[in-house]
Amino acid sequence: MMFASLASAVYRREARLPPWKRWLLTGYCAATMPWRRLFVRRAAARGRLPIPVLFYHRIDDDAATAWTMTTAEFAAQIDFLRREFELISLGEVCRRLASGGNDRRCAAITFDDGYADNCRFAIPLLLDLGIPFTYFVTLENVLRGRPFAHDIAVGRAFAPNTLSQIRTMADGGAEIGAHTATHCDLGQDWSSDRLYAEVVEAGRQLAELIGCPVRHFAFPFGRPENLNPRAAELARRAGYLSVCSAYGGYNWPGENPFHIRRIGANRDLIQVKNHLTFDPRKLNLHRDDPLPSTRTDDRQQRPEADLPATSPVAIPSAVALPSPGVTPSPAVPSSPAASA
Repeated sequence: MMFASLASAVYRREARLPPWKRWLLTGYCAATMPWRRLFVRRAAARGRLPIPVLFYHRIDDDAATAWTMTTAEFAAQIDFLRREFELISLGEVCRRLASGGNDRRCAAITFDDGYADNCRFAIPLLLDLGIPFTYFVTLENVLRGRPFAHDIAVGRAFAPNTLSQIRTMADGGAEIGAHTATHCDLGQDWSSDRLYAEVVEAGRQLAELIGCPVRHFAFPFGRPENLNPRAAELARRAGYLSVCSAYGGYNWPGENPFHIRRIGANRDLIQVKNHLTFDPRKLNLHRDDPLPSTRTDDRQQRPEADLPATSPVAIPSAVALPSPGVTPSPAVPSSPAASA
């Protein structure tokens, strides 16, 4: 039940609107567009234009869950984004925020969890178009081939990406990010060793396995109650360039460049347009930062730095991971209770 309620709270925002709400939102966007354009001009002139960052989960035509988007819906959103925005990497988002200035309409694309279905359409489309994106994966699911507990909780068992798929993405130019070892809720009162294993060791192992730096970390579920200042500090010390939440909000130049706020990409294009053209009702939402400011000159001077070598920390036996280079044996999907 815990995973079902978490999934409901986080992912319900991605479900489609009823037609009457879609009609009302379309009218609201049109009525407020003059104000939005004026805001963009003035904020750009001051170099203070916020940067929206989107997150997706699963792209497939079965539309099996509220966090699944069809290929046609995804293609329409990418077409809109390409026409209206400069699409930049998450690293470039961090750089512009840290510099204190941004005068261009830009946005970034991210994915959470790591679903194998994304490799049929979404990932090839982005790679073919040369669009930068960051793909956050949960290490244990990739290594064991185990469906996510929040999917099992709603009666689904989608295959996660394989390690080979993740390596192919990285080789093709995708940036791979860490999403913990087990997709646990880091907002709970975990021990220091468990937090280290989920945040630092999972990223270090992922970097070794794919042969590329892992520079960004995303909190599972990503709402304020799922964030953890201790985990964020571990991520900073490990050399991550950012930690990402998932409860909405814009990223303002000059504010904390380490905490990247992200907006869920709803299936309805009008909702995405409403967010990305700066809905006046939402501009100042979530400006209070639940994570401590982590501006550090040394990290900004080392944007290419990989995770430093660390002493191995044992992940608890219930979530023990195979060593890098060892092919894991297939695992039977666990029940939600076991996954908890």
